[in-house]
Amino acid sequence: MDEKVEYDTLEEWLKRCGSNWDAAQTHGLLTGRLAIAGVPAGPEWMLQVLEGVEEGNALRTECQKHLDILYQSTFWQLSERLSEFEPLLPDDDDDVGMRTAALAHWCEGFLHGLVSAKHGDALKERLAAEPLSDIIKDMLQITRAGLDEESDEEEDESAYVELVEYLRVAAQLCYEELAEIRNPKGDQK
Repeated sequence: MDEKVEYDTLEEWLKRCGSNWDAAQTHGLLTGRLAIAGVPAGPEWMLQVLEGVEEGNALRTECQKHLDILYQSTFWQLSERLSEFEPLLPDDDDDVGMRTAALAHWCEGFLHGLVSAKHGDALKERLAAEPLSDIIKDMLQITRAGLDEESDEEEDESAYVELVEYLRVAAQLCYEELAEIRNPKGDQK
């Protein structure tokens, strides 16, 4: 999948069309919903992100194009199991405080994606069992992430990089662990 959406581009389009979601939350929500529902998650996810934005709004149409590209590339990254998945976050040259806040928003969106799906007993059991229960606890902690006033910029940067890598792997693991929930008949995508 060659086409990708950049964080700043999506952030701008979401604001312009009037969405209440930011780019990091939007991608986290999508990733959580894909882990639970797979392909069918797309239309509901897009409606959720664009809730309150008028149907006839030309800006909504353009925003939908960017969201569709994000949906396709994220699904491809997760389903192809090539370890290419990356949380949609600000560029590395942006302020580490801004990137940390976006990281927290990404986790909020992801967790919302997990719990906003229809919950059957099988899903509840999977989310309560390891390793998913540990990932959920960790992401809840990350939603409260901030910079330590006593740490230096190099320490902040190092911690941020570690958290991004953790989320990258955790999202892929969640997708794999929830394969039976998405496809109870055994199709692993």
